[in-house]
Amino acid sequence: MDITVAILKITKGGANKTRIVYGANLNFVLAGKYLRFLQQNGFVEAEQYSTHYKITPKGIEFLDKVQEIMFKDLN
Repeated sequence: MDITVAILKITKGGANKTRIVYGANLNFVLAGKYLRFLQQNGFVEAEQYSTHYKITPKGIEFLDKVQEIMFKDLN
């Protein structure tokens, strides 16, 4: 879950795969698997003819709910 949250946060402003790899502390193979999963489930989209990824409205909603749950547990 932590990796998914990290990738969604990184892609809020748009990010290429290299930025995602370094920001989420992953290797390129693992980042590719997560990105495919997130794309298949509609949380992240790749810009056409580019390796630039951006969070979708569905991804933002998911991220907000996860963060709400995480912070609720801290209070």
